[in-house]
Amino acid sequence: MSDNKARDIGVNVTPPTKTCDDVNCPFHGKLPVRGQIINGIVKNKKMQGSLVVKKDYLHYVPKYERYEKRRSQYSVHLPPCIDVEEGDPVKIMECRPLSKSKSFVVIEGGGKK
Repeated sequence: MSDNKARDIGVNVTPPTKTCDDVNCPFHGKLPVRGQIINGIVKNKKMQGSLVVKKDYLHYVPKYERYEKRRSQYSVHLPPCIDVEEGDPVKIMECRPLSKSKSFVVIEGGGKK
């Protein structure tokens, strides 16, 4: 797309100010997003066009009546119009499978924690 108008993805997030020509961008491409919205922190940004997002959460163990810490990792597609660094909080959303391990795309991020 040549104009700066970002597509409405149906979620209350601020669209990126930069434009891109990535087909798998939910704002400037044709990638539909649906399902889960997950907040996490960028753990690794060494892949090209992808990153690893970690999510820490608590799980209740009824036997001991306590919580334990758990962690999940997601491989996520990063559109070129969104700038993030390692340690930044991001919001990711589910999409169709983009590869063997990628079924999420970054929809908001860049703000320091």
